[in-house]
Amino acid sequence: MAQRKIIWSNKARSKLYEILDFYIERNKSKTYSVKLYKRIQKDLKLIVKMPNAGMKTDLDPVRGLIVENLIIFYEHSADEIIIHTIWDCRQDPDQLEIK
Repeated sequence: MAQRKIIWSNKARSKLYEILDFYIERNKSKTYSVKLYKRIQKDLKLIVKMPNAGMKTDLDPVRGLIVENLIIFYEHSADEIIIHTIWDCRQDPDQLEIK
């Protein structure tokens, strides 16, 4: 079986950069953002191997994988993983839009 391809939605990519930029600005250093980015990449490799590793959500077939204080919302098929968004759990949940 071929390895699943990870596809980032524009929204997810934008949220990722927003989160990484926030920590660069807040910490006045790239160190934590680099560490967080590497952790996200490592956990995405887990999703590729085991796509059902994330928790089920109310929005079927979307799943959520917790990475530190973030949740990566994604769905999968036989050949791809679609990342819909990344959410910081410390934000107001009423503002969350997955798709």
